[in-house]
Amino acid sequence: MQHLQHQPRSGASAAPRRRCEGTAMGAITLDLRPGLGIGPFTLGMPLHEAIAQLELQRNIYDDIYAKYCDEEPLNMDIVISFPDHGFHIRFDPWSQRLRLIEVYDVKRLQMRYAMSLIGGPSTLATFVAVYTLFGPTFPGTYDKDRGTYTLFYPGLSFAFPIPSQYAYCCQNAEVSTELPLEFPDGTTPVACRVCIYDGSSDSKVGVGSLLDQAIVPPLPAGSLYMEEVHAKLGEELWFTVGGQHIPFGASPQDIWTELGPPCGIYQKQVDQMVIHSASDPRPRTTLCGDYFYNYFSRGLDILFDGQTHRIKKFVLHTNFPGHSDFDSYMKCNFVIYDSDVEGTIQIGKMTKNCITSSTKWEQIKEILGDSGPAAIQTQGSMNSPFGSTFVYGYPNVAFEIMKNGHIATVTLFRS
Repeated sequence: MQHLQHQPRSGASAAPRRRCEGTAMGAITLDLRPGLGIGPFTLGMPLHEAIAQLELQRNIYDDIYAKYCDEEPLNMDIVISFPDHGFHIRFDPWSQRLRLIEVYDVKRLQMRYAMSLIGGPSTLATFVAVYTLFGPTFPGTYDKDRGTYTLFYPGLSFAFPIPSQYAYCCQNAEVSTELPLEFPDGTTPVACRVCIYDGSSDSKVGVGSLLDQAIVPPLPAGSLYMEEVHAKLGEELWFTVGGQHIPFGASPQDIWTELGPPCGIYQKQVDQMVIHSASDPRPRTTLCGDYFYNYFSRGLDILFDGQTHRIKKFVLHTNFPGHSDFDSYMKCNFVIYDSDVEGTIQIGKMTKNCITSSTKWEQIKEILGDSGPAAIQTQGSMNSPFGSTFVYGYPNVAFEIMKNGHIATVTLFRS
């Protein structure tokens, strides 16, 4: 488990988080949108946008944790948890888009639906209250192992704990069809969990399965998010949705025409790796004339030569958690192949010789061969919790590899 750290973008600074007295433990009220989202969080939104919402509302979302699998970040969700408010939001680890919202402490979070309140410390989300507010629905499902009864609406589910002495009320199919559910003593269960998910997910799989089977909604037609970017080593980038081809040697004017204005422009510091080049006797100063165009929303940096004003490098970012650049860029969905490959690679049908954002270091070595020893790169300050990364160079490309073997960044250049 890691505290969510907000890293400054190039040339920018990030203010430290502050605890706002009187808000951390107080109940908040969020609008509930079945099948769509809750509060400022919308199903399908990129992780980067969700964190931007948190930055805008620091006085509300103060104590935040980011949870992820450090060794295999693609095997488990990226989870942003709000322990003070009793809910968390789950992002698909590959696309980094919001797929499931889970309220695990319904008594802590107050929700508003159709001008009515439910949940929180003052409005119990009882079975009767839920049924009265949301209306008729089909009989739910009973999980005898968990001892919970789950009631489903389109894009929304409520789980209720069932005391063992009343389990027969749910196990008997004829009795369980009588809604709203009340026990023989006149009491009704109170919801212990609420899930919001895309309505196209299977609505009868149970809460436990929803954690695994809820899917992200489809992207709108023409969306550039997770656009495949094909990189032909030593030659160009090709954007598969927009159709732009950007070769090495292109000018800033070319980039403005193809990609629009950059999100930021950053004066390049001295290249710390150039000291290893005996052929470059130039004196080292704090700044050189080269400059970056930062396209944070595309996971891309473009480096221009300060004298010729032509592209000399591309930097592609994977945005994996556990790296110092996490959340500074959206994920670049790149596909890298060698310039010797003939013809066009079909989208979605990559050959085994292609390298993608999901390719691990051992696979890269199988494709490109041994690169020799790595240069060690320390992330951020000496107190960085993420540790060092390793840079391996090949002709026309260098890979920054995290300790778990995943790619952090790819730098493309002409040898």
